[in-house]
Amino acid sequence: MPVAMTPSQDEDDGRALVRRFIDRQPADLDLLRRICRAVVEALPASGSGISVMTADGTLGVCAASDPASERVEELQFVLGEGPCVDAFGARRPVLMADLSDVPARRWPLYVPAVRDEGVRAVFAFPLQVGAARLGVLDVYRDRVGPLSGTELQMSFTFAAVVVEALLNVQQDGVLRDDGGAGLEVGHRAELFQAQGMVMMQLGVSIGEALVRMRAYAYAENRRLEDVARDVVERRLRWDEDKQ
Repeated sequence: MPVAMTPSQDEDDGRALVRRFIDRQPADLDLLRRICRAVVEALPASGSGISVMTADGTLGVCAASDPASERVEELQFVLGEGPCVDAFGARRPVLMADLSDVPARRWPLYVPAVRDEGVRAVFAFPLQVGAARLGVLDVYRDRVGPLSGTELQMSFTFAAVVVEALLNVQQDGVLRDDGGAGLEVGHRAELFQAQGMVMMQLGVSIGEALVRMRAYAYAENRRLEDVARDVVERRLRWDEDKQ
Protein backbone atom coordinates (compact mmCIF):
# COMPACT_ATOMS: atom_id res chain seq x y z
CA MET A 1 0.00 0.00 0.00
CA PRO A 2 1.25 3.54 -0.67
CA VAL A 3 2.57 5.49 2.31
CA ALA A 4 0.87 8.82 3.03
CA MET A 5 3.21 11.80 2.91
CA THR A 6 3.29 14.11 5.92
CA PRO A 7 3.33 17.91 5.46
CA SER A 8 6.99 17.99 6.50
CA GLN A 9 7.85 15.33 3.91
CA ASP A 10 6.02 17.31 1.24
CA GLU A 11 7.98 20.42 2.21
CA ASP A 12 11.30 18.56 2.16
CA ASP A 13 10.49 17.07 -1.26
CA GLY A 14 9.56 20.52 -2.57
CA ARG A 15 12.82 22.01 -1.37
CA ALA A 16 14.78 19.13 -2.89
CA LEU A 17 13.07 19.71 -6.24
CA VAL A 18 13.76 23.45 -6.09
CA ARG A 19 17.39 22.75 -5.22
CA ARG A 20 17.74 20.54 -8.30
CA PHE A 21 16.46 23.35 -10.53
CA ILE A 22 18.92 25.78 -8.90
CA ASP A 23 21.83 23.36 -9.23
CA ARG A 24 21.20 23.10 -12.99
CA GLN A 25 21.93 26.80 -13.48
CA PRO A 26 25.38 28.09 -14.52
CA ALA A 27 27.81 27.85 -11.59
CA ASP A 28 29.46 31.18 -12.43
CA LEU A 29 26.29 33.12 -11.49
CA ASP A 30 25.62 34.27 -7.93
CA LEU A 31 23.01 32.33 -5.97
CA LEU A 32 20.13 34.82 -6.27
CA ARG A 33 20.43 35.04 -10.04
CA ARG A 34 20.59 31.26 -10.24
CA ILE A 35 17.36 31.14 -8.22
CA CYS A 36 15.70 33.58 -10.63
CA ARG A 37 16.73 31.49 -13.61
CA ALA A 38 15.56 28.33 -11.85
CA VAL A 39 12.13 29.94 -11.28
CA VAL A 40 11.80 30.54 -15.02
CA GLU A 41 12.65 26.94 -15.79
CA ALA A 42 10.58 25.34 -13.03
CA LEU A 43 7.21 27.04 -13.34
CA PRO A 44 7.71 27.81 -16.31
CA ALA A 45 7.77 31.60 -16.59
CA SER A 46 9.18 34.15 -18.98
CA GLY A 47 11.12 36.01 -16.28
CA SER A 48 11.73 36.47 -12.58
CA GLY A 49 13.21 39.07 -10.25
CA ILE A 50 14.13 39.54 -6.60
CA SER A 51 13.90 42.96 -4.96
CA VAL A 52 15.16 43.79 -1.48
CA MET A 53 13.02 46.41 0.24
CA THR A 54 12.71 48.27 3.54
CA ALA A 55 9.67 49.54 5.42
CA ASP A 56 10.50 53.19 4.61
CA GLY A 57 11.47 52.70 0.95
CA THR A 58 12.99 50.35 -1.56
CA LEU A 59 16.59 49.30 -1.87
CA GLY A 60 16.12 48.17 -5.45
CA VAL A 61 16.57 45.14 -7.64
CA CYS A 62 18.80 42.47 -6.13
CA ALA A 63 18.74 39.91 -8.96
CA ALA A 64 16.87 39.00 -12.12
CA SER A 65 16.76 36.09 -14.53
CA ASP A 66 17.67 38.22 -17.55
CA PRO A 67 18.11 41.87 -18.63
CA ALA A 68 14.46 42.22 -19.73
CA SER A 69 13.20 41.07 -16.32
CA GLU A 70 15.61 43.46 -14.63
CA ARG A 71 14.09 46.35 -16.59
CA VAL A 72 10.58 45.27 -15.64
CA GLU A 73 11.60 44.91 -11.99
CA GLU A 74 13.11 48.39 -11.96
CA LEU A 75 9.93 49.92 -13.40
CA GLN A 76 8.10 49.39 -10.12
CA PHE A 77 10.67 51.49 -8.26
CA VAL A 78 10.80 54.15 -10.94
CA LEU A 79 7.00 54.44 -11.06
CA GLY A 80 6.31 53.77 -7.37
CA GLU A 81 3.56 51.25 -8.07
CA GLY A 82 3.02 47.64 -9.08
CA PRO A 83 2.44 44.16 -7.64
CA CYS A 84 5.85 44.05 -5.96
CA VAL A 85 5.11 47.25 -4.03
CA ASP A 86 1.61 46.03 -3.09
CA ALA A 87 2.78 42.56 -2.02
CA PHE A 88 5.42 44.06 0.24
CA GLY A 89 2.98 46.53 1.80
CA ALA A 90 0.15 44.04 2.29
CA ARG A 91 2.43 41.16 3.40
CA ARG A 92 0.64 38.74 1.09
CA PRO A 93 1.00 37.52 -2.50
CA VAL A 94 -0.38 39.58 -5.35
CA LEU A 95 -1.42 37.27 -8.18
CA MET A 96 -2.36 38.94 -11.46
CA ALA A 97 -3.09 36.29 -14.09
CA ASP A 98 -4.14 38.88 -16.69
CA LEU A 99 -2.86 42.44 -16.49
CA SER A 100 -5.54 43.59 -18.93
CA ASP A 101 -8.08 42.92 -16.15
CA VAL A 102 -6.38 45.25 -13.66
CA PRO A 103 -8.48 48.40 -13.02
CA ALA A 104 -6.78 51.40 -14.60
CA ARG A 105 -6.77 53.33 -11.32
CA ARG A 106 -4.75 50.65 -9.49
CA TRP A 107 -1.49 50.84 -11.46
CA PRO A 108 -2.10 53.46 -14.15
CA LEU A 109 1.57 53.79 -15.11
CA TYR A 110 2.88 50.31 -14.38
CA VAL A 111 0.47 48.19 -16.44
CA PRO A 112 0.97 49.89 -19.82
CA ALA A 113 4.72 50.07 -19.23
CA VAL A 114 5.19 46.35 -18.54
CA ARG A 115 2.74 45.35 -21.27
CA ASP A 116 5.00 47.24 -23.67
CA GLU A 117 7.77 44.93 -22.41
CA GLY A 118 5.70 41.87 -23.30
CA VAL A 119 4.53 40.99 -19.77
CA ARG A 120 0.95 39.70 -19.55
CA ALA A 121 0.81 38.24 -16.02
CA VAL A 122 2.68 38.97 -12.78
CA PHE A 123 2.83 37.03 -9.50
CA ALA A 124 4.51 38.68 -6.51
CA PHE A 125 5.48 36.76 -3.36
CA PRO A 126 6.62 38.66 -0.24
CA LEU A 127 9.84 37.54 1.42
CA GLN A 128 9.30 37.62 5.17
CA VAL A 129 9.95 35.87 8.48
CA GLY A 130 7.54 36.68 11.28
CA ALA A 131 7.19 40.46 11.34
CA ALA A 132 10.41 41.04 9.40
CA ARG A 133 9.92 41.89 5.71
CA LEU A 134 12.90 41.45 3.40
CA GLY A 135 11.56 42.04 -0.11
CA VAL A 136 9.60 40.35 -2.88
CA LEU A 137 10.06 37.56 -5.42
CA ASP A 138 8.36 38.42 -8.74
CA VAL A 139 7.38 35.93 -11.42
CA TYR A 140 6.57 37.20 -14.94
CA ARG A 141 4.73 35.51 -17.76
CA ASP A 142 4.38 36.54 -21.39
CA ARG A 143 0.95 34.92 -21.57
CA VAL A 144 -2.20 35.25 -19.48
CA GLY A 145 -3.37 32.56 -17.10
CA PRO A 146 -3.10 31.67 -13.40
CA LEU A 147 -0.45 29.57 -11.74
CA SER A 148 -1.57 26.02 -11.02
CA GLY A 149 -1.70 24.74 -7.47
CA THR A 150 1.60 22.95 -7.94
CA GLU A 151 3.20 26.05 -9.45
CA LEU A 152 1.95 28.18 -6.57
CA GLN A 153 3.42 25.81 -4.02
CA MET A 154 6.72 25.76 -5.86
CA SER A 155 6.71 29.58 -5.93
CA PHE A 156 6.29 29.68 -2.15
CA THR A 157 9.18 27.23 -1.81
CA PHE A 158 11.38 29.39 -4.02
CA ALA A 159 10.45 32.40 -1.87
CA ALA A 160 11.51 30.50 1.27
CA VAL A 161 14.85 29.65 -0.35
CA VAL A 162 15.37 33.32 -1.24
CA VAL A 163 14.69 34.32 2.38
CA GLU A 164 17.38 31.89 3.57
CA ALA A 165 19.83 33.22 0.99
CA LEU A 166 19.21 36.84 2.00
CA LEU A 167 19.65 36.05 5.68
CA ASN A 168 22.95 34.34 4.88
CA VAL A 169 24.05 37.43 2.95
CA GLN A 170 23.27 39.59 5.97
CA GLN A 171 25.32 37.34 8.23
CA ASP A 172 28.31 36.62 6.01
CA GLY A 173 28.36 39.36 3.41
CA VAL A 174 28.47 36.70 0.65
CA LEU A 175 25.94 34.48 -1.07
CA ARG A 176 26.12 30.91 0.19
CA ASP A 177 24.61 27.68 -1.07
CA ASP A 178 24.84 25.59 2.09
CA GLY A 179 22.32 27.45 4.26
CA GLY A 180 24.66 27.41 7.26
CA ALA A 181 24.72 30.03 9.97
CA GLY A 182 28.29 30.99 9.07
CA LEU A 183 29.40 31.72 12.64
CA GLU A 184 32.90 31.21 13.98
CA VAL A 185 33.22 28.56 16.70
CA GLY A 186 33.93 31.17 19.36
CA HIS A 187 30.49 32.70 18.95
CA ARG A 188 28.43 29.53 18.89
CA ALA A 189 28.01 29.04 22.64
CA GLU A 190 26.56 32.54 22.94
CA LEU A 191 24.34 31.93 19.94
CA PHE A 192 22.98 28.68 21.40
CA GLN A 193 22.27 30.40 24.71
CA ALA A 194 20.44 33.21 22.92
CA GLN A 195 18.43 30.70 20.89
CA GLY A 196 17.29 29.02 24.10
CA MET A 197 16.23 32.33 25.60
CA VAL A 198 14.27 33.36 22.49
CA MET A 199 12.71 29.89 22.32
CA MET A 200 11.37 30.31 25.88
CA GLN A 201 10.21 33.89 25.30
CA LEU A 202 8.23 33.03 22.16
CA GLY A 203 7.29 29.43 22.91
CA VAL A 204 8.72 28.21 19.59
CA SER A 205 11.19 25.51 18.54
CA ILE A 206 14.94 26.07 18.78
CA GLY A 207 15.13 26.20 14.97
CA GLU A 208 12.38 28.82 14.76
CA ALA A 209 14.15 30.87 17.41
CA LEU A 210 17.24 31.04 15.19
CA VAL A 211 15.13 32.02 12.18
CA ARG A 212 13.54 34.85 14.18
CA MET A 213 16.93 36.11 15.32
CA ARG A 214 18.35 36.02 11.80
CA ALA A 215 15.32 37.87 10.43
CA TYR A 216 15.69 40.53 13.11
CA ALA A 217 19.40 40.90 12.33
CA TYR A 218 18.59 41.33 8.66
CA ALA A 219 15.83 43.88 9.27
CA GLU A 220 18.04 45.91 11.63
CA ASN A 221 21.19 45.57 9.46
CA ARG A 222 23.12 43.94 12.30
CA ARG A 223 25.33 40.88 12.60
CA LEU A 224 23.71 37.81 14.10
CA GLU A 225 26.44 37.46 16.72
CA ASP A 226 25.73 41.01 17.95
CA VAL A 227 22.02 40.28 18.22
CA ALA A 228 22.78 37.08 20.15
CA ARG A 229 25.00 38.99 22.57
CA ASP A 230 22.24 41.53 23.22
CA VAL A 231 19.79 38.71 23.93
CA VAL A 232 22.14 36.97 26.34
CA GLU A 233 22.94 40.24 28.13
CA ARG A 234 19.19 41.03 28.26
CA ARG A 235 19.40 44.20 26.22
CA LEU A 236 17.05 42.64 23.68
CA ARG A 237 13.99 40.56 24.49
CA TRP A 238 11.57 38.77 22.17
CA ASP A 239 7.85 38.77 22.85
CA GLU A 240 4.73 38.28 20.76
CA ASP A 241 4.16 42.02 20.31
CA LYS A 242 7.62 42.56 18.83
CA GLN A 243 7.89 39.48 16.62
